[in-house]
Amino acid sequence: MPTSNKPSANENLEISIPSALELVQLNLARLIDVRQPFELETQGEIASAIALPWFHLKKLLGHRLTSEDQEMLDADPPSQPDTQSVFNLINDLHYAKHYILICVCLKGQRSLYAAQLFRALGYPRTLSLRGGYWALKELDK
Repeated sequence: MPTSNKPSANENLEISIPSALELVQLNLARLIDVRQPFELETQGEIASAIALPWFHLKKLLGHRLTSEDQEMLDADPPSQPDTQSVFNLINDLHYAKHYILICVCLKGQRSLYAAQLFRALGYPRTLSLRGGYWALKELDK
């Protein structure tokens, strides 16, 4: 039995940037930006993405934060999001509107964990943007 929580490659959790952008353009998917607020401020926001910081979500759901997670949170003290409003938002997107949820982080690692967590919570149409925000910004150059 694996000891790592790292998503395995065969879980098909990742989506390419061109495919993700096409799904968003066709109004079939929504981007969920799981970066921290300070990252949004320093790196830039993604137009039309919904900000839902990964570590805040992880903490909200009662998951244990690693020392690395806590270090990231110390750089950006967490707000106290309302659990019901978070799930109302996700349920509305995923079930009521039948969107595919595409998680985005800086490089594509946290979004893999976020996609894995959302799938475990019953949102099977959740993916991670391969390469994250940095790869997305490379397309703009």
